[in-house]
Amino acid sequence: MKLNEDFWESRYKNKDIGWDLGEISPPLKAYIDQLTDKSIRILIPGCGNAYEAEYLVNLGFEKVYVVDVSKTALDNLKSRIPYFPSEQLLHDNFFDLEMTFDLIIEQTFFCAIEPRLRNNYVAKMNALLSNKGKLVGLLFNAELYTDRPPFGGSKSEYLKRFENYFNIILMEGAYNSHHSRANKELFCILEKSNQL
Repeated sequence: MKLNEDFWESRYKNKDIGWDLGEISPPLKAYIDQLTDKSIRILIPGCGNAYEAEYLVNLGFEKVYVVDVSKTALDNLKSRIPYFPSEQLLHDNFFDLEMTFDLIIEQTFFCAIEPRLRNNYVAKMNALLSNKGKLVGLLFNAELYTDRPPFGGSKSEYLKRFENYFNIILMEGAYNSHHSRANKELFCILEKSNQL
């Protein structure tokens, strides 16, 4: 199975998106609710239906970018929020992006990429963040699948992968996960390290 554009496009076209909560994830809503600087540049990679982006834009954040290889997923967002700036809807591969952001929100993207790309993910996240930029979001702390997404992982694995590129501010079990993910998620706040 190739996790390429055709794979993800087919999943969205056929509404085979069991990971989709249909709303913003509660831990991310709580984090976003305490953000005060609405001028920051935010990226949501592998955004899918992008409920987090919708929530941010409706709160007045103007520099919200989303990227996904599925055009259908991006079209779904645009149909729900017609005023979402088209130039901030990026139909592209995350690994090909060349921009910088103050905040990147992780929501079921890490678990969707092939595990062999995880170190590339960590390095690319570091490269995409501005000085003192943060990668914030949720990682599955569960085994899940090994032959298809979502691929699982553990806190010990994540710490090893991220520690050379990020200052680990927080990586703890999420206390306010959506009920379907209770006791399976780590909430993470990782700050870009410039010590490379």
